[in-house]
Amino acid sequence: MKFNFTSGAELLEKCKKYEMSMHEICLEREAELSGLSKEEVREKMRVSLNIMKSSTERATKEDIKSVGGLIGGEAKKLTTFRNNGKSVCGTLMNKALVAAMGTMEVNASMGLIVAAPTAGSCGILPAAVVTIGKEYGLNDEDMIDALFAASAIGAIITRNATVAGAEGGCQAETGAAAAMAAAGVVEMMGGTVEQALHAASHCLQNVMGLVCDPIAGLVEAPCQGRNAIGVANALISAELCLAGILNIIPFDETVDAMYKVGKSLPMELRETALGGIAATCTGCSLTTKIFG
Repeated sequence: MKFNFTSGAELLEKCKKYEMSMHEICLEREAELSGLSKEEVREKMRVSLNIMKSSTERATKEDIKSVGGLIGGEAKKLTTFRNNGKSVCGTLMNKALVAAMGTMEVNASMGLIVAAPTAGSCGILPAAVVTIGKEYGLNDEDMIDALFAASAIGAIITRNATVAGAEGGCQAETGAAAAMAAAGVVEMMGGTVEQALHAASHCLQNVMGLVCDPIAGLVEAPCQGRNAIGVANALISAELCLAGILNIIPFDETVDAMYKVGKSLPMELRETALGGIAATCTGCSLTTKIFG
């Protein structure tokens, strides 16, 4: 296949060879793999973007409560806090946090989301792309391009490592989502392929070793807070690389290291709810309260 790639190095090589951006190579690859036209592939991504936009906004307008009752209403609280003019992180970051946490509220209440790459990390990519898109007056086509760039990163991590908390811990879920988001944001802001790959490296390294310890085994807490951290991770990493602060470890080596770290984590720290905060006294009490 002309446009297939299996690593960051190979992706970069093809972008240079064909003088194409990351999103263009990924779009061509998807068309080759699916047998669909590029227009049909873009329309499928447009559906995902529209779902993402809806999920980032819904929790600010509706009172949402998760199935387990551990989260709900956080996006509204953050919005109110910002509107009172007391935001510590600033307006842009607050909006990104609202979008990430709100999407997790929609997910935990059995609403419609896009698993990007997983349900447990579903708030990070939409929050980053939609928030930056709105902030800079970009259109849907620009955001769709960003999602394809993000998809290239996700495809590489999925092939060479994992995005599953049960296999690699939360570093694999929210870390991968942040890496995808950072690459998408770099492309949206006119950065290079090299900068996008380095931003993805920053994201993975920033949370390397992060465990997956959902209370009561539900994708609610601490997952929601880690999605907020994840979008901050993505925006910070994108900012660093756009400013020319690149990572000293190549993206492919970072992915390999993340996978090895994830496989080294004990079973209790990989989504089993048998370790970490899930195993605290309060965590166990909440589990009993939910399930009896």
